[in-house]
Amino acid sequence: MAFSLADLNEIILSRADGSGEGSYTASLLSAGVEKCARKLGEEAVEAVIAAVGGEREELTKEAADLLYHLLVVLKACDVPLQSVLNELESRTSQSGLAEKASRQG
Repeated sequence: MAFSLADLNEIILSRADGSGEGSYTASLLSAGVEKCARKLGEEAVEAVIAAVGGEREELTKEAADLLYHLLVVLKACDVPLQSVLNELESRTSQSGLAEKASRQG
C-alpha cells in the first residue's frame, strides 16, 4: 500500500501529545502556531528555490518537508485534514478558472 497524506497526518496526530524531548512534532506544536507557521513558510521558500533552480531531487525533499509542516500547522490550528480535502473536492465541480473567479471580488 502506498504512503499517503492521511498516513502522515495520523503520525502527526499520534505524536502531537507526546513529550517535546522525543518528538520533533510535539516540540513544534508546543512552541505554538507562530513557530509552526514560520517553519511552514521556510519550507515553502526552500521548495520554490528548488523548483526555480530545476533541482528535482531537492524539490522532492523540500516538498516532503512542506507537506509535513502544513499538516503540523493544520493540527496547531485545529483544522482537520479532511476539511481541507473536502474543500478541494468541492472545487472540482467547476473549472479551476471559474472557481478562482468566484473567490475574487
